[in-house]
Amino acid sequence: MTQSTIRPLTGRMRASWIRLRTMIALRWFAIAGQLIATTFAPLLYGLELELGWCYLVIGASIIGNLIATLVFPENKRLSERENLFMIMFDLLQLSLLLFLTGGLNNPFAILLLGPVTISAAALTLRSTIVMCGLAIVLVTVLAWFHIPLRTQAGDILAIPQMFIFGTWISLIIAILFTSAYSRRVTTEIHSMADALAATQMALSREQKLTDLGGVVAAAAHELGTPLATIKLASAELVSELRDRPDLLEDAQLIRDQSDRCRDILRDMGRAGKDDLHLRHAPLMTVIETAADPHRTRGKNVILGFNPADGSEMSQPSIRQMPEIVHGLRNLVQNAVDFAADTVWIEARWNEQDIVVRIMDDGPGFPPHVLGRIGDPFMGKRRRAERSDQRPEYEGMGLGLFIAKTLLERSGARLKFANGADESGVRHRRIGAVVEVRWPRQKIDDARGEFSIGLGDNRHITA
Repeated sequence: MTQSTIRPLTGRMRASWIRLRTMIALRWFAIAGQLIATTFAPLLYGLELELGWCYLVIGASIIGNLIATLVFPENKRLSERENLFMIMFDLLQLSLLLFLTGGLNNPFAILLLGPVTISAAALTLRSTIVMCGLAIVLVTVLAWFHIPLRTQAGDILAIPQMFIFGTWISLIIAILFTSAYSRRVTTEIHSMADALAATQMALSREQKLTDLGGVVAAAAHELGTPLATIKLASAELVSELRDRPDLLEDAQLIRDQSDRCRDILRDMGRAGKDDLHLRHAPLMTVIETAADPHRTRGKNVILGFNPADGSEMSQPSIRQMPEIVHGLRNLVQNAVDFAADTVWIEARWNEQDIVVRIMDDGPGFPPHVLGRIGDPFMGKRRRAERSDQRPEYEGMGLGLFIAKTLLERSGARLKFANGADESGVRHRRIGAVVEVRWPRQKIDDARGEFSIGLGDNRHITA
């Protein structure tokens, strides 16, 4: 899977995940609470309620729940519209019950926030706006139109109009704030979940490719000897059957096909068994492996190294982790996509750290998103801008998120910045700069905490 095929799940898709059984169970809890409140309030506090109308309103919810339970299967998933209608029904039912029991004088008016919060967390933005608008209208109606609460002695229980006005304002603010807060937090959680799932798929793909390379390498090594034997035997047959044209053609065919098999296996892989040497490589070799897919895309990709002591022999050998290869590859892809002509990849190391810097001569990171780089689905580029600069990539920020997540999993720390033309030469202008820094003990095979000994080669098993 490539980054261009990864899409975040839409709110409409997520809204269709809610089970009818869940909504029915929540409604039963609400019905139980309403029955208890309307039944025991007159007994405990001497209130005079319109019990017949209250039970009728509660009965409508009971009938709706019974119909939903009997007609639909338990595992039914509600569509976004069905969820909206169910939550809207609950809001209207609760509002009618409040109308019969004092309106905003009733302290249970705060429960009007429940359906709005559920809508903001589970439904689309359009549905949430509809629910917020409806809730504000109902709160406004209840503030001025309701059946007053009376005691059995005929006294009216009401709070001063100033407090009614304050309750009305506070409920409207709470509706807007809780819905916006819930939606923002839920969107962040969903985006992070989608991005982490995409990261896991990318890492799994890279791991499969790595494992496949080992299997191919093992096949190339193991088949080399029998193919050489076939080649030798067929060559001898060709020399001995020159006076037998009918058999000579078959012997030449066997020789040619064995050569073809040898060439195919050589192209697929040149290494041997699951050699422990394949698990680590010089730093520059790993960087070249990550950059190779993007070196033929019309941009100059220049690799360089700068050891602290000036000695090439001190180049560290690091672990060939799929996280490192795929993470660096995504960073190189981003640099190549936005570079004007050239991308520079520089590596340096000392006794404590291993650092890789990826720079390009493009426009750099937009200043207003520089502090948010690495967040999933942060990019909202205009379609024209995407097609001009980066036609093959949607620009959701997912590639950088995957790179950041994978590299941090390997122990790296990343910094994103915009460079400057320090050399004074125009073609050396530096735009975006990404620095990846590992503590040397994290990935250095010679001295790291996960150092790999040579040991014996092992056969690859399925």
